[in-house]
Amino acid sequence: MPDRRGRRIGVFGLVNMLGQRGYLSAEEEAFRRTTNAWYDATYTNPSTVDPTVYEANLRAAAWFRSSAAHLMEPLPGYLAILAAHNVPCERYESPAPGRVLYEDEHQVVVVPHEPEDLTHITTMLWLRPKPD
Repeated sequence: MPDRRGRRIGVFGLVNMLGQRGYLSAEEEAFRRTTNAWYDATYTNPSTVDPTVYEANLRAAAWFRSSAAHLMEPLPGYLAILAAHNVPCERYESPAPGRVLYEDEHQVVVVPHEPEDLTHITTMLWLRPKPD
């Protein structure tokens, strides 16, 4: 989902924002940290290969390839966290999601073909940290 600047914030980014702001329960935070570490060890972060892939392309978004089913297995846990915190998200599938900026065996990072309607942006990005 794009933020107010047009950047695409995915499931991982949304859950990480909740965690960084202190909104997750101890169980949710443990899931986030453990599963993020698993992802870090399991597949390449495109921004480590090309640090500008997202920076220089604000509308860029990563898509898992359908052949990377093992990488999608933990997603229900992330979606459950978002649902528990009333953060909307949508799943998209496409054989051609946009202009490819990066690709590997597990994923592609693309800029969408068509400009998106930014009237339905997430407001989660501007929540203040949860008070202690």
